[in-house]
Amino acid sequence: MDTLINALSLLGSLGMFLYGMKVMSDGLEKFAGEGLRAVLSAMTKNRVMGVFTGILITALIQSSSATTVMVVSFVNAGLMTLKQSIGVIMGANIGTTVTAWIISAVGFKIDIAAFAIPLLALGLVFVFSKNSKRKSLGEFIFGFSFLFMGLKFLQDAATKLDIGTLVANMLAGIADESYLIILLFVFIGMLVTCLVQASAATMAITLMLFDMHIPGFGFEQAAALAMGQNIGTTVTAYIAAMTANVPARRAALAHMFFNVFGVVLVLIIFYPFCNFITWFTSDVLHAGANDLFRLSMFHTAFNVFNTLLLIGFVDQIEQFVCKLLPNKTEQDEEYRLKYISGGFISTSEIGLLEARKEIENFAERCNKMFSFVKEILETKDPQKFDDLYKRIIKYEGITDNMEIEIGKYLASINGGKLTDESKLRIQKMLKMITELESIGDACFNIGRTIQHKREKVGVDFTPSQNKSIKEMFALVQKALDHMVLQTGRGENEKADIETTMANEKAINEFRSLKRNENTQDLTDGKYGYALGSHYMNVISECEKLGDYIINVVQASE
Repeated sequence: MDTLINALSLLGSLGMFLYGMKVMSDGLEKFAGEGLRAVLSAMTKNRVMGVFTGILITALIQSSSATTVMVVSFVNAGLMTLKQSIGVIMGANIGTTVTAWIISAVGFKIDIAAFAIPLLALGLVFVFSKNSKRKSLGEFIFGFSFLFMGLKFLQDAATKLDIGTLVANMLAGIADESYLIILLFVFIGMLVTCLVQASAATMAITLMLFDMHIPGFGFEQAAALAMGQNIGTTVTAYIAAMTANVPARRAALAHMFFNVFGVVLVLIIFYPFCNFITWFTSDVLHAGANDLFRLSMFHTAFNVFNTLLLIGFVDQIEQFVCKLLPNKTEQDEEYRLKYISGGFISTSEIGLLEARKEIENFAERCNKMFSFVKEILETKDPQKFDDLYKRIIKYEGITDNMEIEIGKYLASINGGKLTDESKLRIQKMLKMITELESIGDACFNIGRTIQHKREKVGVDFTPSQNKSIKEMFALVQKALDHMVLQTGRGENEKADIETTMANEKAINEFRSLKRNENTQDLTDGKYGYALGSHYMNVISECEKLGDYIINVVQASE
């Protein structure tokens, strides 16, 4: 019974460690979300700055997986190029080694809970603050405390289970110097990291085992476990990118290629590399007595070595992954969200960026749908007319689906922990997609009116009516083009409401003018009532379309 309780305590301690890491990472992202995005966008102009950016972000949030998923999300949202992402990913591998250094310094020699629990009291003050920034800081402190309390409990549970003896018995009979045992530990490190989805947790376990001085588990075996973690941690980003667009999948593949290549390369020179680390820590740094320090040095040196070796080949890595994942040409009429994926790709704050880009894509789709409406007005060929009308029907379905899918995505983000500012942004985005879907409906209604006129009335609009419709279409097109520009503007740019209002006013005045003219023309018998009715339906629907456009722009403020 005691064994079962200790085993569950071990798993619970690992769960606390992972939960602390997640809370700490989420808290920091919300506390400095805008700052993190600004750093990523401003400091990735060249590969060297990209590496330093990856180191900085990962050292702060203590998770290379979180950094990599963030980067893949940025690539998915079109906010970062593939080339920029590769540099950040390289830096993330170095930044994640900070965890090992912290554990080496304070991890197993002092009672971490002695200062972790008082930290919870400090975090409690911030967590219940109404200020979203202070609340996020409190979550960061909570996560930090849970992380190190979990580490302490993990060590205690492992000691009670006598993990050291269990591992020693498993390794008994296996030659310590066998190169196959090194490969086995690389595989184990990869497998465990795949399961727990956090290389920092696996590294903490490795340091704990190494600190126990288990027979058969020396420095080389621990180093092999650490290398395996570098492969296992790529799985998180790859899973995140599976349902993303091609650039995002390429970024995840580049991450996997970089880490796997580095492990294979160091395995070729494994023993000389380990000997160099031992010499460097003992003779140069005079820290040979600290085994944890030596393992942390290996972990860092391994990632720095690979980065220095491959940083000059970013262009070649980009070309390689592009060849492995070619960008297939997609039919624009096929329904597919461009920036939002259905996988695990986004944290809440970053998900807002993807949703914003998807709304911009939505606006462009509506604009293209209106181009079909303009074209169908002038089409005389029956077959071409039918083809265009089918495309309008298809696009109406696309706009319906886009509203639903983006709305569901925003709802899922809203279910997470967000700042008050982000919740307000979600409300505005929900308003935008509703109005964009209405634009799609209005375009469909215009196309359907023209189609009904063709079938039921059987005559063309008069030259005067045709001229008026084209003039109205020109006004609507101007308003739509401006709307697309506004949905695609930068987050810090102010919406141009004045121009939007002027466009909408011109549409309203033109509708009123043509309504009065139509009444007079019907009185004068210039055309029949049925033709006049269809004509005014087109004009009126354009006026409604103008109302939806101004609603979109106002919601984007």
